[in-house]
Amino acid sequence: MKLENPWKQNPWFESVAVAQQRARRRLPAPVYGALVAGSERGQSVRDNTTAFTELGLAPHVAGHQAKREQATTVLGQQITLPVIISPTGVQAVHPDGEVAVARAAAARGTVMGLSNFASKSVEEVTATGAPTFFQMYWTGDRDVMIQRMQRAHAAGAVGLIATLDWSFSMGRDWGSPEIPERVDLKAMIRLAPAVATKPRWLAQFGREYRRTGRLPDLTTPNLAPPGGAAPTFFGAYYEWMTTTPPTWEDVAWMREQWSQMSGRPFMLKGVCRIDDALRAVDAGVDGISVSNHGGNNLDGTPAPIRALHPVAGRVGHQVDVLMDGGVRRGSDVVKALALGAKAVMIGRAYLWGLAANGQAGVENVLDIMRGGIDSALLALGRPSVHDLTPEDVILPPGFTHGLDDPPS
Repeated sequence: MKLENPWKQNPWFESVAVAQQRARRRLPAPVYGALVAGSERGQSVRDNTTAFTELGLAPHVAGHQAKREQATTVLGQQITLPVIISPTGVQAVHPDGEVAVARAAAARGTVMGLSNFASKSVEEVTATGAPTFFQMYWTGDRDVMIQRMQRAHAAGAVGLIATLDWSFSMGRDWGSPEIPERVDLKAMIRLAPAVATKPRWLAQFGREYRRTGRLPDLTTPNLAPPGGAAPTFFGAYYEWMTTTPPTWEDVAWMREQWSQMSGRPFMLKGVCRIDDALRAVDAGVDGISVSNHGGNNLDGTPAPIRALHPVAGRVGHQVDVLMDGGVRRGSDVVKALALGAKAVMIGRAYLWGLAANGQAGVENVLDIMRGGIDSALLALGRPSVHDLTPEDVILPPGFTHGLDDPPS
């Protein structure tokens, strides 16, 4: 009889905070730093989570519902809970990266968001069976963008997300983590002291190397030209920085190109003002995500949950409104739904799960969200996520920071 080690750590974790703790213990310091870093002084990344703590919930003492429903439809996709995977770049915190995340999304009945800057190709990700929203930045010329849309469409992407809110803010007050351009001998020698202290993480990649003969190369396969090599992350970043920023006419053009080739939904991510939401509707988008790029954009941008109710109140009857930023538990999801979101998108939360325990860790995070949503619905006496209203949330004075003022 084989005896189990009674001190062995349970791979299951009960909260996203525990997943973050395990990710921090498991990952080399520069890798973990890349997951948590916000821009400049970190004001926005802090506000993304702090804003949720300013909101209360108003439970009932009786009249609770024995059955509670979380399923919903977002941009034409039926999902079993109102949480979808937000696209994040280069998920090399685990050898399987975005493929593991997509498998977890498929297993839990939700949508995978795949970044332009992903470490795995759109073909690999859609092959998992996960319904996939392919995300694009405004980078390269129009012919290049059309080619990338066509590739995503051919791979089976069920929607396109345009993320256009990037302002290239730089200079973190606590110092930016080092990210090598390539995983070559020189980079390995330089980063060896940080990596050597994390043998379990290193062993994962050692097993992957023995299986495939490859190490993560930090390239962006979804930006590779037809028949050409994928650019490195920094090569892709340079293309992005040197592309002329888009206009609202460009947004309409992008939406039209995707619609003509696919007939599938188009979402604009990064909206945090009413006037921009109205312009997005005029440009023909099918959905918007109220987001501040996870606090990695213009520092001082308020948390998306502050802008959600004003934006959803103006355009939620015309397009699907989602919210992305700072979600760490199911009650956060319920607060966002009550204030007008159809669903939320999560980023850092599932990346910590991925780092902590691969595909199972991402599934664990989605289960935490599902359980927290159910508990909040029970306490609020709501039979369905569709029955939530602003009356379920205790909104303090000044919470929106004036974002609900009508546009001039």
